[in-house]
Amino acid sequence: MRRKIFACFTCLVIVLVWSCGHNGSTKDLEGAENRILQQEDGTISLKLEKAVCYNDAVNPSNNTADWNVVISKPGRFKVWLSSSTKDTSDLSYANSVRISLLDDRLVADPACDKIVQNSGDVSYPYFRADSFMGSFYVSEPGEYNIQVISEKVIAETVGIQNTSLADDTKLMSVMLTPILR
Repeated sequence: MRRKIFACFTCLVIVLVWSCGHNGSTKDLEGAENRILQQEDGTISLKLEKAVCYNDAVNPSNNTADWNVVISKPGRFKVWLSSSTKDTSDLSYANSVRISLLDDRLVADPACDKIVQNSGDVSYPYFRADSFMGSFYVSEPGEYNIQVISEKVIAETVGIQNTSLADDTKLMSVMLTPILR
C-alpha cells in the first residue's frame, strides 16, 4: 500500500514540477494581440494602425509597416492597397509601393482602380481609393510576415508630431482577398 501511495505521490510531484516549468501556453499567447487572423471568408485585412511601423526621417521612401498574419486557408490572393484621398485622379505616391510576403515581392505604382465614395473608413472630403497591386500565392497554412514599404507609411505618433506629413493621400490598409475558382 505504501508503494502505491509513494508512486502516486511521485507522479503528482513530477506532473506539478513539469507543469510549473512548462510555459508553452503563455509563450503561444505572447504576441497574440499583434497577429492578424484570416477572416472566415478568407479575406485578410491589414490596417496601418495595427502594424509595427518604422519611419526613416532621412529617406521616407523606406518607411515600413509589418504585420504578422495567420493564414488558415492558403491559396492565391489578390492584393489591394487602400488609401484615403482628396484627389481621385492622382494618388500622389512619389515612389512605387513594395509589398513582400516570404520571397515574393510586389512593386507597383498605386492607381485609383476602385473609388469608394461612402466608405465608413474615411470622412469628407476624403474618398477611399483601392489600388490593385498584384497577387500572392500561399501554399501552406501558417504564420507569415507581410511588409509594406512606402513614403505613405506614417506611424500615428509621427503623424501627430509632424503635421507637415499630413497629405492629400494617406495609406490606410492592405487587403488580401482570396481568388476563388
